[in-house]
Amino acid sequence: MRISYLLSAVVMVGATSAPALAISCKEDISTIERRLDSAGAEQVTGKEPAGGATSSNSPKALDKAPEGKPSDPSTKSTAGGVAEARKLLDTAKAQDKAGDEKACQDTITQVKEKAGALP
Repeated sequence: MRISYLLSAVVMVGATSAPALAISCKEDISTIERRLDSAGAEQVTGKEPAGGATSSNSPKALDKAPEGKPSDPSTKSTAGGVAEARKLLDTAKAQDKAGDEKACQDTITQVKEKAGALP
């Protein structure tokens, strides 16, 4: 009986002291780069990305962009927003390279806000 209490306590302490699993900034950068080079971004900007549009290669990806408008109009993508997102992504890459994970994650948040809801 005491062993089960002790075991429960050890498991609880181990679970609360373990670091949270988080996606690294490098992974976020890679994901957002694919998104900014997608056919949806091309549709918003009117320009094909250098090297052509990429596919997400995701089994969950839609064949075509959903019709209609975003439920939150402030998330609508614009060509200017995508251009700003690309510049901020360069900043995030430099921060990641310098090892500043916190600043990189903050910049990634800004990138996502600027890019908006791409189709």
